[in-house]
Amino acid sequence: MSENEAPPVVDGFRFAGISCGIKQSGAPDLGLIVADEVVPAAALFTRNTVKAAPVVIAADRIERGRAQAILVNSGNANACTGKEGISLVHSTTEAIAAALGADVDTVIPASTGIIGQRLPAEHIEGAAEELIADLSADGAERFAKAIMTTDRWPKLVHKKVPLGPGIEATIVGIAKGAGMIHPNMATTLAFILTDAPTHSSFLHKALRKGAEDTFNALTVDGETSTNDTIIAMASGKLPISPIGGTDRDAKNFTEAIRAVLEELGQSIVKDGEGAEHVVRLEVHGAPSEDAAKKVAERIASSLLVKTAVHGCDPNWGRIISAAGMAGVAFDPNKVEIRIGDVVVAKNGMAAGGGAEQRAAEAMKEAEYLIRIKLGPGNSKAHYTFCDIGHEYVKINADYHT
Repeated sequence: MSENEAPPVVDGFRFAGISCGIKQSGAPDLGLIVADEVVPAAALFTRNTVKAAPVVIAADRIERGRAQAILVNSGNANACTGKEGISLVHSTTEAIAAALGADVDTVIPASTGIIGQRLPAEHIEGAAEELIADLSADGAERFAKAIMTTDRWPKLVHKKVPLGPGIEATIVGIAKGAGMIHPNMATTLAFILTDAPTHSSFLHKALRKGAEDTFNALTVDGETSTNDTIIAMASGKLPISPIGGTDRDAKNFTEAIRAVLEELGQSIVKDGEGAEHVVRLEVHGAPSEDAAKKVAERIASSLLVKTAVHGCDPNWGRIISAAGMAGVAFDPNKVEIRIGDVVVAKNGMAAGGGAEQRAAEAMKEAEYLIRIKLGPGNSKAHYTFCDIGHEYVKINADYHT
């Protein structure tokens, strides 16, 4: 979303974002999304064995497939906080539910920030009335800023999707994330809102399919958070029959969800802590899709590859070495590697002819492509990742996760 662009509006939803005192800096740290009524909802959560208290409660409540509000705090993850952490999720969501006049089981919690510290629930509960008063249809940007931690900018995406003659549904995506990002189901926090009518089961299917080659195919630092969450809600305000099944409208809607997630994911990687370059990695010629994904993930997660990207160093040896550690069988003598449009390795050996010098120039771009062909297979996969350099180390040395 550009600076001059109006905040996105989704019929049936209001947004709020305020400061309640969780962050010592006084920056916004409490956000709320509210639907006009209880609506279909679906979610995906972290597969990290260590799950934050809000993830535990949110997963239980969203199982019903219905929700009315999403309460998000930043600055404190409420993870590894024991029974008290669970209790504080209940007390904070109860305070918001009471202020809204809603059922507490329809208030879905999410948190992001420092792990292992007590959530200052009294700040959230004390700000309930102020938070409700801040709600507005055009408040999406305030909400997006309130859920930021080390992010450099708020992440909002909105798209229109045609659903029949003269009818367009609105889909808005809001996310946060710049570090501790690696796929294992959701990666960071993201919220998808639409005015299209649908059922929670179809919403969950579209969300899961959309995340597969977007949020699950990006990495900043190889770390999967305790709090990773994606939540989708559908107000159903658009006056058409519920979307579902496999017809054209269902396909258009599913693709639009994927497109929103993809754009949010790209914004997250671009905002990677200290990132200067974003790389789309494509793996071709693999014996199976699973094999291609394993190779792509291994290369994209390699610190040696990431630091080479940071230094604009066309060190293709690091790429082929990382591929060889993916647990996938391939013939190294058939591997070809391209950086930008430059073939730097062919038949598993240096291409020569000044290729590396030309590739080094290509790597100075903010965004570019690395392509590795493993062999004669027909399967492929892609990943998006960023470089890691001095600034990443500085941020994470100074910021207590």
